[in-house]
Amino acid sequence: MGEQSLINVNGNSVPTLELLLMMTIISLLPSIMIMMTSFTRIMIVMGLTRTAMGVQQSPPNMVLVGISLFLTLFIMRPVFERINTEAYQPYRNGAITAEEALDRMQQPMKEFMLSNTKIETLEAFSDMAGIEVGEDPTELSLAIIIPSFMTSELKRAFLAGFIIYMPFLLIDIIVSSTLMSMGMMMLPPATIALPFKLLLFVTVDGWELLFSSLVESYIRF
Repeated sequence: MGEQSLINVNGNSVPTLELLLMMTIISLLPSIMIMMTSFTRIMIVMGLTRTAMGVQQSPPNMVLVGISLFLTLFIMRPVFERINTEAYQPYRNGAITAEEALDRMQQPMKEFMLSNTKIETLEAFSDMAGIEVGEDPTELSLAIIIPSFMTSELKRAFLAGFIIYMPFLLIDIIVSSTLMSMGMMMLPPATIALPFKLLLFVTVDGWELLFSSLVESYIRF
């Protein structure tokens, strides 16, 4: 018996193996969103910003995830458009095979990740894998590019968090010193500092500044 076909796409039968491959890709989409896009850095920076202000549950996690998702879609839109034009549409029209479509999908993602990856980090993972970084880094496998990209993202996210923490930490120090000098030891400094932190953040239009800085920190295509 030949290879079984389960469904039809544009009048063409899709083999079982190809269908399983499609389902696997769909199941991995959340991991792809976390590992291969700007989502991780944005989520970490916003989480650290919320902690620095001292408001543990506002905005709630669901709001932060939603904002991170839509900012990620905004940043990654040119990449997704290239994938749609160069890979998905030709595959849908039957001009290329599934294997060719997967190869074409990887190229824009590799270019995005490599453009936002420190060369030192890429070389470190290449050395661990026993592979040299050639003139065209896009020839490297995703097994090397993805961890290099994630490492660079984590470093940049925590560096941004450190910078964001500084003004709020300064407010905490000033409030604590003032309360100690007034002999008000029993009054929690965090309670007094919180309104001043919120006032500072609102005065400088913190959310717009944070979002614009995150978007502009990426090299996009």
